[in-house]
Amino acid sequence: MMLLTEQQEMIQKVARSIAKDYIEPRAKEVDETGEFPWDNIKIMAENGLFGVHVPEMYGGVGSDMVSHVNVVEEIAKVCGSTSVALSTQALAIAPLLIAGTEEQKKKYVTRLASGEVLGSFGITEPGAGSDVSSVKTTAVRDGNDFILNGQKLFITNAGESEIYIFVTRTSEDRTKGISLFIVEKGTPGLSFGKNEDKMGIRGSVTREVILENVRVSEENLLGAEGEGFKILMNVFNETRPVVGAQATGIAQGAFEYCLNYVKERKQFGKALHQFQMTQASLSDMAMKIESSRLLVHKAAKMLDNKDPNVIRYASMAKCFASDTAMEVTTDAVQMLGGYGYIKEYPVERMMRDAKITQIYEGTNQVQRIIIANQLINQ
Repeated sequence: MMLLTEQQEMIQKVARSIAKDYIEPRAKEVDETGEFPWDNIKIMAENGLFGVHVPEMYGGVGSDMVSHVNVVEEIAKVCGSTSVALSTQALAIAPLLIAGTEEQKKKYVTRLASGEVLGSFGITEPGAGSDVSSVKTTAVRDGNDFILNGQKLFITNAGESEIYIFVTRTSEDRTKGISLFIVEKGTPGLSFGKNEDKMGIRGSVTREVILENVRVSEENLLGAEGEGFKILMNVFNETRPVVGAQATGIAQGAFEYCLNYVKERKQFGKALHQFQMTQASLSDMAMKIESSRLLVHKAAKMLDNKDPNVIRYASMAKCFASDTAMEVTTDAVQMLGGYGYIKEYPVERMMRDAKITQIYEGTNQVQRIIIANQLINQ
């Protein structure tokens, strides 16, 4: 385990307690019904978990990224769906902290950090996923306003969030033509599609977002016009370790359940944990989870220290931890045999939840390209 400061340890204990007492008992229900867990959101907000890494002046706890990833891991360990609310809130907060004006930070970050409202980041489109520079949503200047038109897909918390940040195109330049805009729910022309029926993280809302002549003031421009791509790349450096923490938590939850199971389950006259093949699998699972956690913590510390080399470590943390989560949860299902395939046992849910961590915040194929480029050009 990592050595934590007193504050980091205290925050982690709070998150662990909330996860155990409030969130874990309803995880199965949240997955089965697909209902957005507003009660979980409320309890996390009441305990400051949405703003752990946000400065106190903007409504946060004033701790660091290490504390933040620890919180995400603890929640993900019991409920992947609920942990998505934390990671998505971080995705909405990050660009505001990176590029927002003081007025924007006080107006929006304060509400997001307290958990008073939820936020969403609209990036993906029908023709633009990992390739952010291919976005087609337009923002055309009209006096002191901009008119936004376009379509976003797979937007987490869409319809539930009050604050949205959209990636748009303000010129034809592939990267320098990208700009970010803040849009509040209720703005005329902003509408939402159906909630997608997903494989995993089923308690997390994922919807299409339609922008039809959405008029916003130039005060809603986040950062300078044309700087959106640069801002977005810095955002991903902060949020990819958070996805790594989420993946680590899911893997840890599956491992712990599996470990307890093989200690009790008997086959051929002895407990499963006594078989060497089981022991080898448990060892591999434990080593990879611990390695994932160390990578996540390294990236988080680099962010806290503003280390410019964080780019590759953020991608490493996200990529390795999510691959580990998929592998560990799959092995956990296998070790439980037929029981692992039944919804009554949580490892089946954890395996489905783990898959998305290999996809969002940039697929793991893209992460490997980023890591290689960083290594070659260092």
